[in-house]
Amino acid sequence: MPKTTASAPSGDTIEEILSKQGLLTGDQISALKQESLNSGTTIDQLILQHNLVPQDKITQAKAQILNVPFIKLEGKAIAADILSLVPEPAARRYKTIPFEKTGDELWVAMEDPLDIQIIQFIEKRSGLRVRPYLALPEDIIKAINDQYSQNLTSEVTSALREVQAVKPEEAVAAGPEVVREAPVSNIINELLEYAVKVRASDIHIEPQENRTRVRYRIDGILQEKILLPKGVHDALVSRIKILSTLKIDEKRLPQDGRFTFTSGSESVDLRVSTIPTVHGEKVVMRLLPKSTSAPTLLELGLRGAQFKSLESQMLRTHGIILVCGPTGSGKTTTLYSVLSKISTTKVNVVTIEDPVEYQIPGVNQVQVNAAVGLTFASALRSFLRQDPNIIFVGEIRDTETADLAIQAALTGHQVFSTLHTNSAAGAPPRLLDMGVEPFLLASSLYAALAQRVVRKICAHCRVEFNASPEVTENIKAVLKNFIPANQSAILKLYKGQGCKFCANTGYLGRIGIFEVLIMTDAITKLVMEHASSGDIEASAVASGMITMKQDGYLKVLEGVTTMEEVLRVAQD
Repeated sequence: MPKTTASAPSGDTIEEILSKQGLLTGDQISALKQESLNSGTTIDQLILQHNLVPQDKITQAKAQILNVPFIKLEGKAIAADILSLVPEPAARRYKTIPFEKTGDELWVAMEDPLDIQIIQFIEKRSGLRVRPYLALPEDIIKAINDQYSQNLTSEVTSALREVQAVKPEEAVAAGPEVVREAPVSNIINELLEYAVKVRASDIHIEPQENRTRVRYRIDGILQEKILLPKGVHDALVSRIKILSTLKIDEKRLPQDGRFTFTSGSESVDLRVSTIPTVHGEKVVMRLLPKSTSAPTLLELGLRGAQFKSLESQMLRTHGIILVCGPTGSGKTTTLYSVLSKISTTKVNVVTIEDPVEYQIPGVNQVQVNAAVGLTFASALRSFLRQDPNIIFVGEIRDTETADLAIQAALTGHQVFSTLHTNSAAGAPPRLLDMGVEPFLLASSLYAALAQRVVRKICAHCRVEFNASPEVTENIKAVLKNFIPANQSAILKLYKGQGCKFCANTGYLGRIGIFEVLIMTDAITKLVMEHASSGDIEASAVASGMITMKQDGYLKVLEGVTTMEEVLRVAQD
């Protein structure tokens, strides 16, 4: 494709294009032209000064005039081998960044797409024809900051050049030592170092048709950060398999393993899972920091009446307490917090988990091993012969485990477990569906806690704003008597603007929102009658239970999180 030397289509100006799009009126254009004549300032600068049209719309209009495409770089991951075609110092100096390669064309975002010198420099260095795109200057600068530093391009690309020549099967044939020394190990180290740095909980290495995509789960949200050439995928997977003591030549079946990685003074356990996909093996690594101790219940976000209700049930010496929620809602972390609080030298605490995520001093922790017959149910039977005071069952998955847990509770043991239900009121019906007798459940279940995890607003860039009338009405309708009668008509809410501490997301860290259902006489009677979860919840609310959504909205008013986050995880 020839270099862009386009000129404006006849008669098209910025103000005319914006007018056609309905963004400027005739009166505004007349006033702008007059002011431009008087002040000598260009019309596009005046539009920005008067905040008449967003800057991205103005830039799009400029792109139309220059006859070049417009690109928004926000949220776009750029492959490491493409970034390496333009050195970071040059990208910063000329405010330009390459973002895609197709055939012999290199697509480059530029502040000035008609700068022939920059285009020629990039073409000479890359050996490709440049297709220039117009982008917002601040978009380009942010992309340079994000992509060159966060995507670890300088470290990864140097290893990429060397590893291209190493075929995975050759590395495997040569044995583990060769792969250990191969440059691909540097790539894995950089991926893991970055995961620790950004507090990621999971790393996804996903083969696609032409690329390998690397995504990180940060504060519960998957973020695409790195794109790698497809040619290195098998070498990456082989390296991870060697570290995890998995079978390198088995690519048809899922495999599970684990290994330990040390970053500075921090040691991290990694749980590794591989599955075969149509484009190759996908790898997911769960990061479990060894140095991390279980947070307290207050740190998790449990407080006030909810905290007191749960604490009173924790002091009992027998019965079942359940923590409910979907996968990834923090159930196990909450139970670890409870165990850390009640585990003393005077009680015997045993756990059966899949897997053991935190190690708690003084607690006897057992990991499920289905391959040798060690399941939740079989371990629970053995626990009863270990003179336990407190039993923690990682999850009640089947009728056998549910029956054994209830029998343990009825014979004088305190049992904690998790259950996959959406609400606390859904726990009794779920256990009844598993075949548990209503009278046994009513006698043994003391409390059910349901929870979700929301992202916290970044404290470094938090700003206040007035809620819209619709949002205000929604909050008042949900919170009802929790909002004081003298509350002003306009509610103050908060959000994060985005800064270097939160990687411009506006969120930093996570906190829980909860509901705690205590088994009152009225709810016990409903359980005996096989009542629905809706009836049980109505009775609990009448008894003073704060629902999960209400707890979320209260945290919104306090400036801890946002409405969007609460509705994302707790919308009915």
